Amino acid sequence: MIRKAVIPVAGLGTRLLPLTRALPKEMLPIGDKPVIEHTIRELVDSGIDEITIVTSARKELVQRHFAPDADLERELRAAGKDEQAEAVAELSSLAHITYLYQNGPYGNGTPVLNAARVIGDEPFMVLWADDVFVAEVPRARQLRAAYEATRAPVLALMPMAVEDASRYGVPIVEEDLGGGRLRISGLVEKPRPEEAPSRYAAIGGYVVTPGVVAELEAATRRWHDRPEGEIYLTDALHRHAAANPVYGQVIDGDWWDTGTPLNYLRAQFAAALADPVHGPELRKLARES
Repeated sequence: MIRKAVIPVAGLGTRLLPLTRALPKEMLPIGDKPVIEHTIRELVDSGIDEITIVTSARKELVQRHFAPDADLERELRAAGKDEQAEAVAELSSLAHITYLYQNGPYGNGTPVLNAARVIGDEPFMVLWADDVFVAEVPRARQLRAAYEATRAPVLALMPMAVEDASRYGVPIVEEDLGGGRLRISGLVEKPRPEEAPSRYAAIGGYVVTPGVVAELEAATRRWHDRPEGEIYLTDALHRHAAANPVYGQVIDGDWWDTGTPLNYLRAQFAAALADPVHGPELRKLARES
């Protein structure tokens, strides 16, 4: 059973500058919630409410968003705004959130390893707060089900156009097991389109096991010998897959990547159109434009 999750948020968000100069990219709004709140609600809806956020000193707003605020609640209730007060109170009790400061080599494997040293010897989920999924079954629940069926590391996958291969880690698929589940033997990071081993992209959701953490530890030891290197989770998964089962789960749902200006606008637009209150009026406005 997956009981815990890690969300790394220490990245600089340089692809979205100057928007992210002072505002963390994880706090950019999608609809009426910041991206990271969508991610945490997805985890909670999937039965995972012990969450470690690996952060940096620049990301204070993330902690403030989920912190209790008795003064604000009291002012809202005094003004007769009980619904807003309940929404503020719910945020602070949404999940059991622990914060760690990222420390170590550059690369997205470092925050995962930072958290693993606290979580201990058990599997856990890793989600980045760059993505928003709209799915009947949450992405995190689909990943958890795949782990429970395989007891091995699992990567979230989505179909991709082959010309986009150079933007993603692309899995080497060994066997299609049905139901969107694939056995994979490795990953190729950002291959040229003509060298892509499959038509799937790894899109920022993982179940990490102690064996993968051991590969991250080994990579860190190598980094101390050659500190110009970087530590990446996909590299650790690739090494682990050379001698151990690793699986991919093709996620059933719509995926919105918020990591670039255009994709962020697309995610905002899709969320706005899907809003049950404001969506009809916005669709009317889009038709008239």
